[in-house]
Amino acid sequence: MGGCKCLCFYLLVFLLFCVAAASTDRYSEALLSLKSEFLDDFGSLSDWIVDSRENPFGKIHGCSWSGIKCDKNSTIVIGIDLSMKRLGGGISGEQFHVFKELVDLNLSHNYISGKLPVGIFNLTNLRSLDISRNNFSGHFPLGISSLQNLVVLDAFSNSFAGSLPVDLSQLENLKFLNFAGSYFKGPIPSEYGSFKKLEFIHLAGNFLSGNLPPELGKLKTVTHMEIGYNNFQGNLPWEFGNMSNLQYLDIASANLSGSIPKEFGNLTKLESLFLFRNQLSGFLPDELSKIISLVNLDLSDNHISGPIPESFSELKNLRLLSVMYNEMSGSVPKGIGELPSLETLLIWSNQFSGSLPNNLGSNKKLKWVDVSTNNFVGVIPPDICQGGLLFKLILFSNKFSGGLSPSLTNCSSLVRLRLEDNVFSGDISLNFNDLAHVSYIDLSRNNFSGGVPLDINKASNLQYLNISHNPQLGGVFPVETWISPLLQNFSASGCGIRGNLPKFQVCKSISTIELNNNKLSGKIPESIANCQALVRMDLSYNNLSGHIPEELAHLPSINILDLSHNDFNGTIPDKFKDSSSLLLLNVSYNDISGSIPEKEVFRSMGRSAFTGNSKLCGAPLRPCSGSLAMIGGKGMGKFILILILCAGLAIITVISLLWIFFVRRGSKGKWKMVSFTGLPPFTANDILRSFDSTESKEAILPLSASIFKAVLPTGITVSIKKIDWEAKRMKTISEFITQLGSLRHKNLVRLLGFCYNKQMVYLLYDYLPNGNLAEKISTKREWPTKLKLIIGIARGVHFLHHDCSPAIPHGDLKPNNIIFDENMEPRLAEFGLRFLQQLNEDTLPLSSTTKGGDNFNNATEEELWMDVHSFGEIILEIISNGRLTTAGSSTQNKARDLLLREICKENGTSSPNSSQEEIEQVLDLALLCTRSRPSNRPSMEDILKLLSDIKPEVKIIRL
Repeated sequence: MGGCKCLCFYLLVFLLFCVAAASTDRYSEALLSLKSEFLDDFGSLSDWIVDSRENPFGKIHGCSWSGIKCDKNSTIVIGIDLSMKRLGGGISGEQFHVFKELVDLNLSHNYISGKLPVGIFNLTNLRSLDISRNNFSGHFPLGISSLQNLVVLDAFSNSFAGSLPVDLSQLENLKFLNFAGSYFKGPIPSEYGSFKKLEFIHLAGNFLSGNLPPELGKLKTVTHMEIGYNNFQGNLPWEFGNMSNLQYLDIASANLSGSIPKEFGNLTKLESLFLFRNQLSGFLPDELSKIISLVNLDLSDNHISGPIPESFSELKNLRLLSVMYNEMSGSVPKGIGELPSLETLLIWSNQFSGSLPNNLGSNKKLKWVDVSTNNFVGVIPPDICQGGLLFKLILFSNKFSGGLSPSLTNCSSLVRLRLEDNVFSGDISLNFNDLAHVSYIDLSRNNFSGGVPLDINKASNLQYLNISHNPQLGGVFPVETWISPLLQNFSASGCGIRGNLPKFQVCKSISTIELNNNKLSGKIPESIANCQALVRMDLSYNNLSGHIPEELAHLPSINILDLSHNDFNGTIPDKFKDSSSLLLLNVSYNDISGSIPEKEVFRSMGRSAFTGNSKLCGAPLRPCSGSLAMIGGKGMGKFILILILCAGLAIITVISLLWIFFVRRGSKGKWKMVSFTGLPPFTANDILRSFDSTESKEAILPLSASIFKAVLPTGITVSIKKIDWEAKRMKTISEFITQLGSLRHKNLVRLLGFCYNKQMVYLLYDYLPNGNLAEKISTKREWPTKLKLIIGIARGVHFLHHDCSPAIPHGDLKPNNIIFDENMEPRLAEFGLRFLQQLNEDTLPLSSTTKGGDNFNNATEEELWMDVHSFGEIILEIISNGRLTTAGSSTQNKARDLLLREICKENGTSSPNSSQEEIEQVLDLALLCTRSRPSNRPSMEDILKLLSDIKPEVKIIRL
């Protein structure tokens, strides 16, 4: 009997151990259930499997899985970190009741969507909850007040809507709160002023409205508060001056009005104050000078008036002072120049007057000064670059005078120098040999003299130089000018320069040459052929002579060529009719003879481009007589020679075609077809027959155009892009085309499939019949339509840059490659084809895929910046109805306000209104995108952020 009892006892103990073991590993079961709900296309949770080996008693299988943290005995799960696992899908939260002891839950940087599960609020021991950078949507659920141990709540960059959760204020231990970058609307709850331990609060970038609750002023423990980029009403509460521990305050772009409360002077620990882009008015309170700890002060883009207080000289720690784009006046206090830590001074577009402080820069820390568009007089402070750190000096549109200060002429740190539209005089005494980093110099519209500097080519990074409209400059053109390795824009119009144009020895980067209204003579050197990147050349109003060199017609990118008001003779080279880029050739008021080339683009240039040449005929001028039209005024001998050459060329062409057809016919191999989503499973033969019903799948297609239209057997109309390739590159290129074919976005033209053999490939795209932006750029549109168009293009480029992994540069972003669909929505065409061409030309390595075989390392930073620059130029074309076709250069020659007035007039918004404010912001964005230094341009991520400020319904992830 005793033995039986003993046996029963041991059996009971064994069963209890089994139950205990089973119950202990409920964690692993819950984790596997959670895994089953995720979309894990990248196998990030591939190690979440139960090992077939026996698990030690009481231990949890999941403790060894990635992202899982257990206690030291591996018996309790205390942390789940699934951040940056590229997980998608939604989660039910049914598993969370198991994790009663969980302390940290991190789901950030994923693609999780749907509603936030209420089950999370069962994790009553949770101290940190991070769900940032996902796509959770809907209302933030009630019940978070049950997480009384919560210290950190980070829900940054999701898609939550509705009101901010009021019960959040019941979390007495909360120190970190981030609800930025969603769609929350309504007011900030006044209850948020009752947090006892809160140190960080970030609510920026939502749709919040109403008045700012003065109760927030009770947050004595908060050190960091960001609540800008919303649409509040009313004034800044003076109670915010009671936040005695505040170190960082950002309420930028929040629609606030009224004056800055003097009580803000009580924020004696404040280091950064950002109130820019509001409607604030009134004078700056002297009390701000009591904030001795202040490092960054940005009050720009408001309606603040009055002077900079003299007491600001007490702000000894101030590094950034920005009050640009206000209505301030008076002189800059001398004490500003004495601030020992000042690095950046931005006070442009105000009504300041007087001289700059003579000691400005003597602190040896000054890096960036912009005082443009004011009424300053006097000279450049002599110590402006004493510290050797100054990289931007922007003084344009003032009344500065005198010469260039010695401190400036040898300022080797300079990157950008803009002194245009002043009354500077004397020699251009810049020591270009010492300006190793300078990329942009504009000295136009001054009174400089002494000729064009001889050492321009010594500035190895110089890209833009404008010395136009210095009528006393004079001198001759330096021979070394075109040797500058990176020079893209050279403008010296209206400078009285004499002599001949120097030979274009090395000019591979030059895109714009403006030398009109000078006294140049002689011929255009034939070496102009070396300037293969030339887009615009203006030599009008000079004394140039000789024939128009045929080399100009061969330049592949030339858009505008103005040779008017000179002494050129001879004919217009007939090769100009073969130029695919030419938009304007102005030869008016010369001695040109013969006929104008017969091409539509010449007729569209108008009579004004050809008038003043009595021997010139042809459309758009008077018709030519038969003989003159045929021989171009050069005699029958030349005509006969042309006929002989043409006949010979025709014979060679026929022989070549026959050789291709008969000799190479069998070498191409069989055609193959690959279809993507949206295209029925056609065979290669189906596709080829749609090109020409007599062709078989083995035949050589007689199509010469690189882009054409075809109707497939089911009636689907597609656009076809033809590309020749080499057999050795076929595998690599086809893999990249497959990657392009997987891309789907409302602002991209769909790649439906491709048909190929060993020597060529046909890409099949959606056919969109509504034309492209280049054809419709001059169409008058309402401003909201233009803004919608710009946003659509931005979304397409943003998708390529930031939603494709790795990023894909468009490579050829221009109006011709922006196609309109049936709803007149813009779609980007030919994205990625420049990279494909590089693959085809063997300029990239054959090994282009990662281990997975579907990712190309194809985006250099430079290519992405080029896309951004092109996007900026497209913006300028759209907002100016096509008038600014050479956007990158023409805008830089004008003050921003003048340019703004012209564009507003073009859009019929000459009086201030909401549209004008939006136009101004879009113009500023375009100017940012077209900055000459790539690293100074915004990313497409930043661009969408800026557009969201203009049009809040643009969904972005805020950084």
